[in-house]
Amino acid sequence: MRTRPSSAARAPNGALRAVDTDSIEPFDDVSEPGAPNHADRAHGLNGMNGASVADGTARATQPGTERVTQHDGQHDAPHEPLSPDDPLAPLPFNPYKGNRGVTRAWHAMKNSLAGFRVAIREESAFRQELTLAAILIPCGVLVPVDPVSRVLLLGSVLLVLIVELLNSSVEAAIDRISLERHELSRRAKDLGSAAVMVALGMCLMTWLLIVGPLVVQWLKAWL
Repeated sequence: MRTRPSSAARAPNGALRAVDTDSIEPFDDVSEPGAPNHADRAHGLNGMNGASVADGTARATQPGTERVTQHDGQHDAPHEPLSPDDPLAPLPFNPYKGNRGVTRAWHAMKNSLAGFRVAIREESAFRQELTLAAILIPCGVLVPVDPVSRVLLLGSVLLVLIVELLNSSVEAAIDRISLERHELSRRAKDLGSAAVMVALGMCLMTWLLIVGPLVVQWLKAWL
């Protein structure tokens, strides 16, 4: 507690008398800027095991780690290296992430082409959707619509291919972990299939709303 000088107070008879303010406790709701609050200090002392406050620094000893917390807003600084399971631990070195610039773009293009080859060779659903895209993309380019509608037609077809590739990658990752039947594995694959179905429904809706009226007009003019 900060020592304050004595001040004068007026007695009931009108005479002045000296009052020692050292014995007066400060109000709990009054604190100076930058000084720790009494309630906060009490909460910190009750919440930390073996905590001690000295020169504005609180040291808390926990099982396995020792951290230093400062009142100036700095984060906790660990004194021991983080375990591999800690989410804040740095990722292990990956030799495949060392490429930069044009070399990285070249390797990324080769990996993308390899992914297309694997999808065409191993995924029958992707082959069917790729055949459908080979038919719809030229039609979307030749149909007489405005540029925005043309982008929607082509984008809906490409979206189906994108979602199917992602679904295939999820299935490959699950099979890499385990081939046994598991509820979570089945759920992940079903969710991927549901995403493909939504993409197909969006593609169908886009083509019906944009190309459907044109087809109806062509049929009426021909008949």
